[in-house]
Amino acid sequence: MSLTLPTEEPASQRGDDPAHQEADARLREDIRLLGRILGDTVRDQEGEAVFALVENIRQTSVRFHRDEDKLARRELEAILDGMSIAETVRIVRAYSYFSHLANIAEDQNNIRRMRAQRANAANASGTLAHAVKRAREAGIDAALLSKFFGQALISPVLTAHPTEVRRKSTIDREMEIAALLDRRERMQLTAEEIEASEEQLRRAVVTLWQTNLLRRSKLTVLDEVANGLSFYDYTFLREVPRLHCVLEDSLRAQGGATELGSFLRMGSWIGGDRDGNPFVTADVMRGTMMLQSRRAFSFYLDELHALGAELSMAAHLADVSDELRALAERSPDPSPHRAGEPYRLAISGVYARMAATAHALELPNRRAAVGDAPAYASAQEFKADLDVLDRSLIADNSAVIARGRLRQLRRAVDCFGFYLASLDIRQNSAVHERTVAELIDAAMPGTSYLALGEEARIALLANELKNARPLGSLFVKYSDETLGELALFRMAAQVHAKFGAAAIPQCIISMCKGVSDMLEVAVLLKEVGLVDCSGRSAINIVPLFETIEDLQASAAIMDRMFSLHDYRKLVDSRGAVQEVMLGYSDSNKDGGFVTSGWELYKAEIELIEVFERHHIRLRLFHGRGGSVGRGGGPSHDAILAQPGGAVDGQIRITEQGEIISSKYSNAEVGRNNLEILAAATLEASLLAPKHSAPRREYLEAMEEISELAFKAYRGLVYETEGFVDYFWESTVINEISTLNIGSRPASRKKTRAIEDLRAIPWVFSWAQCRLMLPGWYGFGSAIEAWLANHPDKGMAFLQEMHREWPFFRTLLSNMDMVLAKSSIAIASRYAELVADQKLRETIFGRIRGEWHLCIETLLDIMEQERLLQNNPLLDRSIRNRFPYLDPLNHVQVELLKEHRANNPDEQVLRGIQLTINGISAGLRNSG
Repeated sequence: MSLTLPTEEPASQRGDDPAHQEADARLREDIRLLGRILGDTVRDQEGEAVFALVENIRQTSVRFHRDEDKLARRELEAILDGMSIAETVRIVRAYSYFSHLANIAEDQNNIRRMRAQRANAANASGTLAHAVKRAREAGIDAALLSKFFGQALISPVLTAHPTEVRRKSTIDREMEIAALLDRRERMQLTAEEIEASEEQLRRAVVTLWQTNLLRRSKLTVLDEVANGLSFYDYTFLREVPRLHCVLEDSLRAQGGATELGSFLRMGSWIGGDRDGNPFVTADVMRGTMMLQSRRAFSFYLDELHALGAELSMAAHLADVSDELRALAERSPDPSPHRAGEPYRLAISGVYARMAATAHALELPNRRAAVGDAPAYASAQEFKADLDVLDRSLIADNSAVIARGRLRQLRRAVDCFGFYLASLDIRQNSAVHERTVAELIDAAMPGTSYLALGEEARIALLANELKNARPLGSLFVKYSDETLGELALFRMAAQVHAKFGAAAIPQCIISMCKGVSDMLEVAVLLKEVGLVDCSGRSAINIVPLFETIEDLQASAAIMDRMFSLHDYRKLVDSRGAVQEVMLGYSDSNKDGGFVTSGWELYKAEIELIEVFERHHIRLRLFHGRGGSVGRGGGPSHDAILAQPGGAVDGQIRITEQGEIISSKYSNAEVGRNNLEILAAATLEASLLAPKHSAPRREYLEAMEEISELAFKAYRGLVYETEGFVDYFWESTVINEISTLNIGSRPASRKKTRAIEDLRAIPWVFSWAQCRLMLPGWYGFGSAIEAWLANHPDKGMAFLQEMHREWPFFRTLLSNMDMVLAKSSIAIASRYAELVADQKLRETIFGRIRGEWHLCIETLLDIMEQERLLQNNPLLDRSIRNRFPYLDPLNHVQVELLKEHRANNPDEQVLRGIQLTINGISAGLRNSG
């Protein structure tokens, strides 16, 4: 098997500069190398006949895509249809591994481009150097920039939303291959070393081939926690401090603050997100915090051990500050060998205190301390001792030493504390409602809380917030659900006591629909002491507005909340900052891509106005998924496309599923993605006009387009009889549920209704059949109707909107990418799985017509001749994958037919699961 690129345009057509052309040439070299090794592996492991079949399929598929050869397509289908089930599984594995290896090669190529870009970082969009340069040109000096970052908060929040189909074992092997390619790139190897390197690559590929692509058992929540924590080893523990240090040096050189505040802080939902996941319990939350803390302590103790080896300065050769000497004297280290080495003595004492702290927190420590010492009460105490070392070194003109490992460790402690990442707790408002109802009805017989109207609930709950006595009683038998919720809140209070308030700073209310939903959570928090009747809150109460209707009501809800004296006191106790979360996934499933994007944008504008009127700082938390159909897309563009005033120095963004590994499994790529978030936040906060707004004509046009798109989307998905049957029969939704890719059920309830289905399997299923319907449906017919209604403005007006308005431009750019990954020909094969011919022809006919219309109108507005015309790199990547994706899709359809005909061969379902893995890898951001 030779993983060659099926098309190679001349450089003149690619429009790249020479550096990019050179990088692409090296990409082709890497793909040929990996392809040759994979082909040899298939031949050695599966035999010459399987290798020949794989190669025949590849060449035929490439011929069809390169020349649009109809004969080649018929040949390809005949080959695929003629295979046995056993042969099919082997072929699927080969093509799935191609996608994974192609991803590795492309990632390495992207790293090359990033390095080339960093040679002129000040002029490269998306870098902090470029953002700082723009700020300086706008008259913002280094002191003001330092102040900005001192008050900023940028928080990527990892979630366990299950769209990563790869096992960690597979990811580890792929990282090994990537590291070997990187070494070949960076080092000048001898002929002997090149040969040894290729043998290492062969060993890694063979090991990958013999490693299960699929999980044999379902993940537990703590398994998901452990997987999430691996990215701290790969990237966060070192790259988050490094990014702060680089920016700090840059601003200091320009007259900024000596030391910046830590503005980049990691967040997590893994182990705290209880919405629809019954497996997140109080015990699981405790286990999550222990695992997180264990990872932080392991890092700190290892760094202290290494630091002790490095700081070998003798007392008679280096001046030592009095406070450093005092720190050394408190060390329990009895070794005579370190008697004259004050830094080592001090560090061994700090290590002993950290070991004692780990013991107090019930954490393991694999390396014993030199003696007994008191535990630290907080991470701040630990950092204060490290600061003593720092000040002593600087006073002795040894700042160059202080700027090494010690500086990175001090910053890490400031960023990660003893808890590693802030864990959010999340639950559905309906569960909170039932829990509060049960507590109130037991404490106040005859109340019938669930029968009360909204105003009566608000009055009762507000009064309850001022009441010092708890609602719960030891003498009442509550339901298991209520006991579980109360246990979780009590565990949150215990975590606060053990690790500090920053360990669990947010309580998020899913499907928040009214004022009472937020007050119910305040009452539950009061039950466990996280809110008290004096108006103090130890935790942020965060509404999550998800559906179109909820987004439209969000500003009015928050306006009413801030008008309630007792809630306003809680907000003031949190520094007069209120976080609001916006849900991209469910709003998209509810109203379609166009309307979801527009209602989110409008909600932000209205929230900004409400918050300014009440003099409260707004922090937005964007619940973006990996795919465009769930709010995905380039982070830099998405942040800059926010309405003026929406960012204001603070932003939190979810990182989900396969996006986590693609962004953060490589340290260099991870650092670049973190920098993009920081740069975009700076630019959106300081360089965009505070009250910038598009022209009224744009807003009016977008409102009408959204209404038309909403009508088209809802008309298909929710109002067409039989659409639910069409969806379940024409996609792999049933088979996706057999993959062990997460602990959370696919649906909120045990129904087939689209309303109850989670947004992730909804989007994932449409991606597998190459329709990507949630990312574009309704746009074409909306534009067609708008043009008919406005012949005076016409296409020229929409083209102007695209050029002038970042929101509209980003919306269309994301749609451009989604449509480029789709294939109506492939999708038609999946439509054939629908048993009812009339239903199949009716619904797929509508989908096909809208697909063509979407592409036609999109190209006209963007003034392009073809999809992705202005993104040649992504265009080539996608088109080069089609010859390898199409056979997987074809085979998946055939296997689905066998599976649904109750073929007893267990390899049928396994083959389907492998195709899901391969197609997902080929599309990259599929869920």
